Amino acid sequence: MYRKKSEGWFKHYDFVLFDLICIQLAFTVSYMIRHDGTIPYGNPLYRNMALFLGLVDIIFIILFEGYKDILKRGYYLEFIAVIKQVMLIELFSVFYLFTLQKGDDYSRIVLYLTGIIYGVFTYIVRIIWKRCLKKGIRKFDRCSLILVTTSDIASKVIKNITKEEYGVYDITGLVIIDCDMRGQEIEGIPVIATESTASDYICQNWVDEVFVKVSSENKHPENLVEELLKMGVVVHVHLAKISYARGGKQLIEKMGDYTVLTTSINYTTARQAILKRSLDIIGGIVGCIVAGIIFVFIGPIIYISSPGPIIFTQTRVGKNGKKFKMYKFRSMYLDAEERKKELMAQNRVKDGRMFKVDFDTRVIGNRILPDGTKKTGIGNFIRVASLDEFPQFFNVLKGDMSLVGTRPPTVEEVEKYNLHHRARLSTKPGITGMWQISGRSDIVDFEEVVRLDTEYIENWSIGLDLKILFKTVGAVLKKKGSM
Repeated sequence: MYRKKSEGWFKHYDFVLFDLICIQLAFTVSYMIRHDGTIPYGNPLYRNMALFLGLVDIIFIILFEGYKDILKRGYYLEFIAVIKQVMLIELFSVFYLFTLQKGDDYSRIVLYLTGIIYGVFTYIVRIIWKRCLKKGIRKFDRCSLILVTTSDIASKVIKNITKEEYGVYDITGLVIIDCDMRGQEIEGIPVIATESTASDYICQNWVDEVFVKVSSENKHPENLVEELLKMGVVVHVHLAKISYARGGKQLIEKMGDYTVLTTSINYTTARQAILKRSLDIIGGIVGCIVAGIIFVFIGPIIYISSPGPIIFTQTRVGKNGKKFKMYKFRSMYLDAEERKKELMAQNRVKDGRMFKVDFDTRVIGNRILPDGTKKTGIGNFIRVASLDEFPQFFNVLKGDMSLVGTRPPTVEEVEKYNLHHRARLSTKPGITGMWQISGRSDIVDFEEVVRLDTEYIENWSIGLDLKILFKTVGAVLKKKGSM
């Protein structure tokens, strides 16, 4: 799912935190100036105002997308944005005091000073932090970008993107289309593929976005762009070379000094990204608490039934091919991966891109008696009741997963993907999703899983996430009731 990197929520976390600190510092300093150095939080009226200021600040950021293109705003535009934010906060503070009929009890000096000092603080902090980001602070949070270009302009393109994009992008590789330079480096960036091998490389590696800029003497790589769009990759194409405009959601925007047409399977605004991440954080916190309670009860039973770690970790492939460690309550024996090879002949998904069997003897307590009777144990109960999924709420808090998304594939599964299968990696994997509420145990056609995941990505909205969450709760309760 596309998310404009200039509005990336990973950067908003920093700015939101700094903004909240600035407004509380401004409020405290203003009160101390007016009341001879005393702290405001002991006074109920001012304590409530401190909470109101923090809440209204966050609401304005979400509703009015206060951080839209913040990394590209210059000094003047940033100043204007700060003035607007201050005026809105001051206006609603007056409205708040008027509604409570507390205007006569609240110091006007504190009210006005808070706005002035907050404006100064937040403006300085924003400018300083943007400079830090431009110099490469927090490189691990950058967007992984592949450049598709030609040998004669590759160096210029790299310098342009590096200079103008405020550290948003981490250029991880070059695709040179006019000659084979694999194994070489340009401006310290490795050449990872040619035009003919680029799709296979991107299909198997972590790539967030692709930027296409070729010299005027070379033909535009239309076939490569179409393959990338089929994979669900976000593609930015320099408009000077556009001869068609097909597929997905499209935006015209700036990237470095270039005007580009950005095409993706879907995209989110900053407001939508904040709402989705907020939902994930709230759900993640609640889920982690529940997971802790579950651990107390089923942890000892798991260990007694099959001595070993209670929490199972496995490398899964997340958004745009990024690998992460996924956590689950262990419901299988320790040698489950070795046993899997023996059960491959029983796999209901014949192409091997997923693994499903009718009765999995790798599950703790599951065994087939001599008379053919199938006996289940604690592992089966954990899986049927979906208790094994609860540690994944920690993955949600970390940002590796979302409450709602696509099914997180294993590394082995991704290695068997065709190009169009990669489209399901264009958003974060989820604890639940379309595949679950559609009856995941009955779906044995991998193409159907891909269709459901792609349908989710193309039609994503906060409302759809909430609908899936409610249906998931209903499906789990129904399943438990039939146990």
